[in-house]
Amino acid sequence: MSTGTTIELKELVDDTYAEGFRSIYGEILVTARSTRWLQHCVAAVVGHASSTILCDCEAGVSQWIDEQQAADGGTPDGRPGAVIQFHVPRFVKNRRRHLEKVMLARISQNVLTCPSARCFNRLDTEDYFKLGRKVAMFGDRHQFRDQRYGQKGWVVPILGGEFFLSSRFGFRDGVMGGNLWFFGGNEDVALDAAERAAEAVDQTADVITTFPGGIAASGSKAGSSYDFLIAATYAEYCPTLKEKLGEKSKVPEGVGSIMEIILNGRDLESLQQATRNAIHAAAKTPNLIRISAGNYGGRLGKSLIYLHELIS
Repeated sequence: MSTGTTIELKELVDDTYAEGFRSIYGEILVTARSTRWLQHCVAAVVGHASSTILCDCEAGVSQWIDEQQAADGGTPDGRPGAVIQFHVPRFVKNRRRHLEKVMLARISQNVLTCPSARCFNRLDTEDYFKLGRKVAMFGDRHQFRDQRYGQKGWVVPILGGEFFLSSRFGFRDGVMGGNLWFFGGNEDVALDAAERAAEAVDQTADVITTFPGGIAASGSKAGSSYDFLIAATYAEYCPTLKEKLGEKSKVPEGVGSIMEIILNGRDLESLQQATRNAIHAAAKTPNLIRISAGNYGGRLGKSLIYLHELIS
């Protein structure tokens, strides 16, 4: 498929919308002595955070700051860093307390423990969590307040030396659940398109993807035939069930694989920009059959991202 005119894109992209829903999220900046140790830290911090179906949150990196950018002032301490978001749906009961527990657990267990890591707040909001004080209690009364790297924070003595983190961590409203589907004749084509899209999202500010490599191969629908499950495989879009389901199948002719990317971010505008970038990147995939999106008729959320509006 060659990108080009709006007409060509509209022939490839379904006239539909992705259905996002509101979240609250926290955002931190993690730095480390090297890119290697930064990657180790990030992998631990965002681990098991693909979907709130069975994870405590959805987490991912919204920005990588390389050594040159850091040296130019991109991080408070001049070291490579990563900006990480933690999203919790607003419909979660006691969502404020839930997000605080998520951030407390992941900062204390995955940042504090990583050699050379430091942790900085990224959201200066009126409401906030006093996570610095709580994490610092690990210091067993040897912890102390200090101002370093232009920020007030806590210093915790550890075997590796000292761990520094900000005193306060803010949070604000965000959006979860933006998505795109890529229909290919086989797995190679669908995955190629999704990889291009995920890479474009990674390069868009204030947005994260949370699944492995930014891609979900097991897109789900709300509900299940098992009454104890809240989600299940989207059978109508499973290519291998096309013959079994007959007229109930929604898989287009010739489609052998469908890959999905899911986006969370700062606000609806950020998700719209990321979705636009993803569509244009994926549209360059040879032999791609369709680009579409999932929704529940507006029953899940009110943050709607209309695909054709992004390419007109």
